[in-house]
Amino acid sequence: MGQKDAKLRKEIVRILKGNVAYMSFDEAVADFPSKHMNTKAPNVNYTFWHILEHIRITQWDILNFSRNPKYEYIKWPDDYWPAKNAKASKSDWQRTIKRIKADLAEMIRLVKDPKNDLYKPFAWGEGQNLLREAILIAEHNAYHIGEFAILRQVVDTWPKSHK
Repeated sequence: MGQKDAKLRKEIVRILKGNVAYMSFDEAVADFPSKHMNTKAPNVNYTFWHILEHIRITQWDILNFSRNPKYEYIKWPDDYWPAKNAKASKSDWQRTIKRIKADLAEMIRLVKDPKNDLYKPFAWGEGQNLLREAILIAEHNAYHIGEFAILRQVVDTWPKSHK
């Protein structure tokens, strides 16, 4: 692995983890009051858990695409969001968070592995490569983590100690 390749992989990992130009996932969900898991902010038709579950599903789909030669497309937008009336239990909430972290760790592992060519198009895709898919996860997660954080302000779910 060349020096430039190693530097690029390191930067991609930093971006995937967050806290470069935006809040990390861990910070966004920290100290979230469980009584608001299924709360919808004013003028929003999905809950806090729906946002997290959307992050999870989308990230899993991108990861699945990135490593599965037999990948099958799922239907947009229906398969990327939980049902509108779906409600989460505390265990659902924790499971969603755990799976987001595990799938992100797997994408990071793929990016760090020098055996994985960042630029080589996947044979099963339409020109996509690992670099593109890692950036797609970073962008998608950043967008929805920011949304989640802003909606926490709207619904007033941040602890008083939050800055």
